[in-house]
This record gives sequence, structure tokens and C-alpha cells, in this order.
Amino acid sequence: MSTKNDLQNGVMFNAYPDSIGRNLADTVCMLKKPEFKDAFSLFYILPTIFHSDLDRGFSIIDYDINEELVSPQDLDELNKLGIQIKLDFVLNHLSVRSPQFIDLLENGSDSPYSDFFIDWNEFWKGHGTMGDDCYVVPDKEHLDKLFMRKPGLPILILRFPDGTLKAYWNTFYQKVEFDEIAEQDFAHIEGLSQQLASDIAHHIKIVIKSGRRLESIDLEDIEPYKDEVIKVARLKREYLGQMDLNARSELVWDFYDETLRKLSEYGAKIIRLDAFAYLHKEPGQPNFFNRPGTWDYLQRLRGIAQKYGLIIFPEIHAEYGAGIHEEIAQQGYPIYDFFFPGLVVHALDRGNNAALLHWISDIRSLGLKTINMLGSHDGIPVLDLKGKQVDGSYRPGLLSDEQIEATIEDIIERGGKTKNLYDADGKKIDYYQVNATFFSALGEDEQKLRLARAIQMFMPGVPQVWYLDLFAGTNDYAAAERGRTASHKEINRTTLKIIDIERGLERPIVLDQLRLIRLRNTSPAFNGEMKVIETEPHLLHISWRHTEVTLTLKADLSDHSFTVSQNDGAGEVVLMSFES
Repeated sequence: MSTKNDLQNGVMFNAYPDSIGRNLADTVCMLKKPEFKDAFSLFYILPTIFHSDLDRGFSIIDYDINEELVSPQDLDELNKLGIQIKLDFVLNHLSVRSPQFIDLLENGSDSPYSDFFIDWNEFWKGHGTMGDDCYVVPDKEHLDKLFMRKPGLPILILRFPDGTLKAYWNTFYQKVEFDEIAEQDFAHIEGLSQQLASDIAHHIKIVIKSGRRLESIDLEDIEPYKDEVIKVARLKREYLGQMDLNARSELVWDFYDETLRKLSEYGAKIIRLDAFAYLHKEPGQPNFFNRPGTWDYLQRLRGIAQKYGLIIFPEIHAEYGAGIHEEIAQQGYPIYDFFFPGLVVHALDRGNNAALLHWISDIRSLGLKTINMLGSHDGIPVLDLKGKQVDGSYRPGLLSDEQIEATIEDIIERGGKTKNLYDADGKKIDYYQVNATFFSALGEDEQKLRLARAIQMFMPGVPQVWYLDLFAGTNDYAAAERGRTASHKEINRTTLKIIDIERGLERPIVLDQLRLIRLRNTSPAFNGEMKVIETEPHLLHISWRHTEVTLTLKADLSDHSFTVSQNDGAGEVVLMSFES
């Protein structure tokens, strides 16, 4: 790497440690197969590489290696293959099962971690009104600025050993579960009849199912026993949640330093700062990418990362019209190209190059360093394509609202599921992403997938390849309907068995993608100059030239045919040709 913020110019594989087979060792075995020779230079391993309990890895318990899925030998083998490792650092939150939060729950104000997480009521003191449910409701002027990732206020209310209730900031997922409650759980309560114990158990089940608090139990005969009954019920309660960290605490920054050191020791070179834009919080400011606090935090993190030889880049979803991606790039950071997937679906469905060329022009003229993808562990972004009102003027999006709606409708008709954003009252205020495999989002059309992959390989930046896209995976509706937190995302996270890999490597759609990927990963042309050739709106012609080698993609977006040719000074040779 030539500078501290340069990314290696190769193709990146992306998967969970157990996306293929049972553990990371099975993925390493796959990458050693001859079909994968020279295909990938980087591997983004998703955070079930660590100990976690929710949101498929993004609710971190600790950053120790999850030895059920990964061994140090696996990471050594990737290094021997010449594959750099990219890992996540989830800056905004930790699990309620983290050692820090457990200590807080056990010791309350006496815990050394008493200010490690954000006490909601303390944060909003003087900026809201205490409600009947023991938490502050921020004043409307502040509430209107909050950016919600789930319905209702972003809090989780917990009871401490001394009986006090406290609300903690919880931007993302939470789940409160109860073990089965039966009449015998109350048998030790003196004076409580068997019939009343049975009635109480039944009533508590109704209260829990309705989502109400235990304190709302209102049976007439329970009053003498209510405190003891609630105490028993609480012992059956288990919390899951991603609790926001208090970055005002120096102890949190010590934790950041320790974690980045640990990730470096695992062999990681690139660190994705997940949910970074939610980290800096201040009353009167938005809870998403507020300024200048966000920049102050990022600068401090960059200093720590440089100490351990790491490249960091913030993961931020925001409207194109907000221009946040430009701000980040101006500070010298790579950006995630969340615009690309939706633009490709639109271009291939509509047979038009305009929006895609607009984005390519931006990347080149602004000197953006990007990591792009088609599918990923998350959904297909749509919020990112929108325009936005900024400082009194409207900056258009890469697609109009009508074009975005049409793209969403197309993907939903093909089986996709939408995820939305909400206000503090739980009302939907905008769409966020559509969950689907990229192959299914394209109508499970193999020729479309080939062309989408070809376009990705000819884009500026580092191409990231989701394992399921590579094997033309289709929507997993059964997983999406299982009802777990964020289960809609499981539509695109099917685990592939070893037999699936073997059969996949016999399919032309898989082998053709690997040919394109290998070309992108190895050709010196992609270290050179990119040229977009002017064409009719339904065509896309892109070339890359370095010294004497030129590679050219000529694609028809309307019928999805394309060719890839090479000229090394001895004349043009067609390397690949695919007709519709």
C-alpha cells in the first residue's frame, strides 16, 4: 500500500465465517480450489468472527475470536494465499451481554463502566419531560431531529438489582425474552393458592405477549403478592440489545484503542467503521452525522488506526443529495459505494446509462476512492439514491423519486422485502433498503447477472463480491419468515453447503463471473486510466489502459449482451462474448 489510506487494487470476497460449510476453514478450502486461483486479493469477513448475540454479528459481546467458527490457522492460511483481511469495528454499540454492560447491571453506579453507556435520562436532563414510564421524552425541537432506525424512542429500559429502572440509549435492535412462566414458579409465595398462582401465570403470559410492562399486571387479588410476583417474573427475563456507547467517556476511547490493536494482531489491514455516523450525540443536534463532533471523533480514530497500521473507512448510509459521501472523501477516506447496486438494477431494467454515467463521472471528477458491491449482508440501498433539501436548496438524487419507487416495486414484485425508517411515534417516514439477493432482484436472469458483474469489474474502486451473488443465490423466503430480529435480511444470507459449492462450480453463470473477477484482479490495465466512451443511451462502453494493455467492455443495457476485449498492441482480441 503506497499511503496510509490507499486500498489494495484487487477484488474483495465477502462472507460470514460460516456462509460456506460450517466454519471459516471451509471457505479457505474453497478459495484454494483451482477455480479461485488469482480471483481475490481481499476478504471482508463479517463480525460473527467475534463473539456476538444479535443482528447476525453486529451486536458484539467482545472482540475475541469466535473459536467455534474461526481459528488463528484460518487467518494464517488467508495470509499465505496473499489475501488481505477486512474486519468490522462496530463503534456505536456493544451487546447487553458484553462484560462492560454486565458489570454495569450487576454493580450500578458503583461499576467502573457507569458512564460507558448512555443513560438516556441523564443525557436529556433539561431538554425534555419525564413521562409516566420513567424515561424522559425529549422536547419536540430535539425529537424532530432524531433519526430513527426502528419504531419508537431508541431506548431499552432495564431494572437494576436495587429495583431502580433506567433507560439506556439503544439505536438499533433489542429483544426482551421470557422463559416459560408456570404456576409452580410462584409456589414458594406464602398464602398464594394454587388457583391464584395459575391465574397469575396465565395473566403474565398475556402481558408479555402484548408487549406491556410487568408492572401493569392488574389482577384484583394480586396486590398483597405483586412485588414478589414481579420479582419472580423478572428472573425469567432475558435482554438482548445493542447498547450505544458513550463516546464522551475516556474509558470508551481506551476500549477503541485496545480493540483496534487486537484487530491488527488478527492480521486485518482494513477496518470498516460500522454505524459510525450515530456515534456523536449532543442535545440540539441530529443523532446522525452531526458536525463538527463527528469529524472530531473520526480524526481521533484515524490517529489510533495509524498507530496500528490500519486503514479505516466509515460506513454511512445517507441520501446522495446530502453530499456526505463527498465530505468524507474530501477528508481522504474511502467510501462505501451504496449508490451502485440500485443504479445497476435501474440501468438493466430500463436499458439506460444516464444515471450510472452520472455516478461514474462523480467518482472520477471528485477523485472518490470507493468500495462497491452488488449484493451484501445487508439490503439493496434505496435511501442513498435520493435527493435532499440542504441549506434551503434541493440537491437532486442520482435517481428521481419516481425512478426509485419503480425500482423498489420491481424488486418487491420479484420477492424482495422493504425496510423503512420511522419517526419517534413509530410512523414510517421513508424507505431505507430492499432485502433480496441481487440475482433475485434482477428477476433471476443469468445474463443480467453476468452483465452486472462485468459492469462492477469495470467500475472505479475496489469491487466487493458477496458469496451468494457469486453462486447466483435466490431469495430464501423461509429464513425471512422465521420471525427473528431483522429476519428480513436473512433472505440473502443462505448458508451454502460444500455440495452447493461443488455443483455451483459446474454452472456457467458461476464460472463466467469468476473469469470476470480474475481478469479484474490480475490485469495491469486496471492500474491505469479509465475512459468512458460516448455512446447511445442504451449502450455502455468503458475501457481501462495501462502502458500497452487496454481492456474494453462494450455492453448493450437493453438486451444485456456484452463483450470484453483486450488490446496489447498486437490488435484487439475478444476475451469474452455473451449474447442475450
